[in-house]
Amino acid sequence: MGENRCQYWLPKKSRLCSNTPLHPSVLVFSALFYRQPVFFVIYAHSCFHFLRFCGNHTTRSHVKWVPCPIDPSHQVLEENMDGHVKKCPMLKQTQALSLEPYYQKGINSGTHDSALLDEPDVTSSEMKRNLVYAFTLHQFSALLSKIHAIHTSLCKDIAFSYKVPQACDVWIKRQIDRKLPYKEKHVLQQASILGNLEDLGVLSYSAQALAKQICSDPLLDSNDNGISAVVEFGAGRGYLTQILADCYGITKVFLVERKSYKLKADRSLRQIQDLTLERLRIDIEDLNLNAVQSLRGIPYLAVGKHLCGPATDLTLRCCLGENYDQNSGTEHIRQNLRGIAVATCCHHLCQWKHYTNRRYLMKLGITKDDFHAITWFTSWAVDADHGSTLSDDGFLQSPVPPDGNVESLPDAEGVEDIVRNMKPVDRAALGFMCKDIIDMGRMLWVKECGLESKLVKYVPSDISPENRLIVARAK
Repeated sequence: MGENRCQYWLPKKSRLCSNTPLHPSVLVFSALFYRQPVFFVIYAHSCFHFLRFCGNHTTRSHVKWVPCPIDPSHQVLEENMDGHVKKCPMLKQTQALSLEPYYQKGINSGTHDSALLDEPDVTSSEMKRNLVYAFTLHQFSALLSKIHAIHTSLCKDIAFSYKVPQACDVWIKRQIDRKLPYKEKHVLQQASILGNLEDLGVLSYSAQALAKQICSDPLLDSNDNGISAVVEFGAGRGYLTQILADCYGITKVFLVERKSYKLKADRSLRQIQDLTLERLRIDIEDLNLNAVQSLRGIPYLAVGKHLCGPATDLTLRCCLGENYDQNSGTEHIRQNLRGIAVATCCHHLCQWKHYTNRRYLMKLGITKDDFHAITWFTSWAVDADHGSTLSDDGFLQSPVPPDGNVESLPDAEGVEDIVRNMKPVDRAALGFMCKDIIDMGRMLWVKECGLESKLVKYVPSDISPENRLIVARAK
């Protein structure tokens, strides 16, 4: 079976390319088209090599792959770019999106500060790693000490709040079968997110809502919350909203997701009586929630499960007012927002220009370079199984040498040597500390905006190591 597949190894997917290898006739045509006699020589003597790879992975030194200007997530041959931009599958969608009233390029980016104009679009993990390795031993030691001190003073009281509400029993016990993919760990996470909203007073348990879903009785009142709509950010397939609609009687659903997914919950959501569904295929960075006509004047709840990296910052800024000026300290709350629940993840992707509470970090003495280093450290928290060595609350209390004094370590010629010689459990502990510092800043920013908010660990780490939840409600 493997012989009929391209033999190019995809390191990120840990498997071979699934495309079909090129046929010899294709190779001959390529040689004729590009008028390269040398190609015939290579073909004659190395035919077996070419027959092992598909067109995407056959060695062609004379071509260059470049990101598509319409959708940079895929690449195109530079020589084919002019033709591709006219027929790119994303072209029609991009043109249609630009005409929507709620599309406003970069409205939630947080880059309106003139000091951020020179910031790169993305500071990659490689750039962050090189920055850390360029630190002196003294700078690296000072940063570790700073991280430890900040975490000890600000993040020591993050509560464990694993709550599975009674309202979700119909899903926990699998009493509702909508032929959706069911994975217990995901259902438990989703239930605990809703349980924390209920604990904060944003949602209320409604036996009538459950009766309506189970008995399909349209005469029953399905909503005791005073909240009739939910906006799920980074919705993916929409399963979090599915449970919310089933258990709490939400009747208006907005799913915000820039990608397209199969096996979505949309079909089963539309089968719920009196429920309306609107899927907004847009990047959160460009979403002006005030301009969504069908959401105006409706009390709503904003939720998101595992919003990767800067998506959490974009979501918070989208909900709490576009172009919010964090330097002015002005409180601004959307009139109809009732609550927020955002489970964070992938902190290594966070960007300085998008982070909601840069002022908080700068007051703590954390510079832009420190922030990039801290986000790079966060990847250590989940890069291996540390369940047997970390404490129950997800991190050790002293993951670095006393006072962060790495200069006292033997055989330390530079930061790269120190990083490579750190024990995996200590790297993980430092990563969890950095995650907490980043999320604490986000939670405090939400509080500055006038909401009652808290940061909790909403599931045990054996269910998910990405177990921090920012939950808030309007006062």
